[in-house]
Amino acid sequence: MSVAALPPVPHYNAAPPTKADLDYADLATIDLSKMESAQGRARLASQVRDALLTHGFFYAINHGYSQSQGNRMFDIADVPFSCVGDEEKRSYSDIDQETGWYQAYKLRQYWHIDAGVRDQLEYINIDRNVHKQGHPEALRPFLPEIEEFARFNHGNVLFAILRLIALSLELPEDALVKIHNCNGLGEAFVRFIKYHPRSAEDEQKTKNVWLKGHTDSGSITILWSQPVAALQILGKDNKWRWVKHVENALVVNAGDAMDFLTGGYYKGTIHRVVQPPPDQQQHTRLGVFYFTMTDGDVKLVPFYGSPVLQRVGINPRCENNVAPTMLEWRRERANGYGRTELRPSREKGVEEEVINGVVVRHYN
Repeated sequence: MSVAALPPVPHYNAAPPTKADLDYADLATIDLSKMESAQGRARLASQVRDALLTHGFFYAINHGYSQSQGNRMFDIADVPFSCVGDEEKRSYSDIDQETGWYQAYKLRQYWHIDAGVRDQLEYINIDRNVHKQGHPEALRPFLPEIEEFARFNHGNVLFAILRLIALSLELPEDALVKIHNCNGLGEAFVRFIKYHPRSAEDEQKTKNVWLKGHTDSGSITILWSQPVAALQILGKDNKWRWVKHVENALVVNAGDAMDFLTGGYYKGTIHRVVQPPPDQQQHTRLGVFYFTMTDGDVKLVPFYGSPVLQRVGINPRCENNVAPTMLEWRRERANGYGRTELRPSREKGVEEEVINGVVVRHYN
């Protein structure tokens, strides 16, 4: 598709990067341009292993998508929020109880955050096969670009990361790629999220937390870095640290499925969203994500054949005979989040819910 053929899109004015002195997490940077040689992949696999064991998050750079392409995708990401009315949003906001899939909006004030305060974020899910769902009228001219963006994330980024993770486990390089065909609805999708500022009263009631500390339900999450500081990760020292914006970088993290598949070796990373620093608090925060899961029928049991896992010891989250499939896990996580009653944990500031016999923790 030539540049001249692209439909016009309103420009989204992002906030300037914050000047606040924040305690940033020291995340590794993985240079995907070094994937071409076996030697380069071996070095990157070692770096990915260390990054996932240390923070569970890392940056990916030199991924092959230009800054101008990324800027346009952020412009497109704002369309379903700024150019679509509330009534049309509601017509695309049902949730499929069988799959846990939003068709396609999650509207504001749907989730309970804390102390009677409901969320102020809205998002839209777009399956990587854009023809599997309906779309608001304003977004339809951009569907070819969104589908191409999904293909890029899946083939150029996700598969590269999965190959590196497989190598880090001393598995065949395509071991994880093989279970990420993602042909079912909601197994891999683009998500655009827009966070809106909240009242001072709501900030006080929730201690400035916009989204409680949690893990993602899938295998790998790809976040396209944007300037509003709000994302924090929980370190092994139980301190929350900010994730710094890096221009045209990807922020990558592991989720629950990776935890299941590696027997707790690569744990789902605990992260949250909080109120931005003062110089960004009057701005909306627009996020562009690519969420991935294994194929829905994959049973979430460890790769027992991994020599690495055999050496370090495998600690499955549940017995193999009761392990959920990916579809079962994401359905329960999606249907319960923000709507089920959480119980206090023995850990301070932690609440729990039980899904398929597995304890899921939420961190305040």
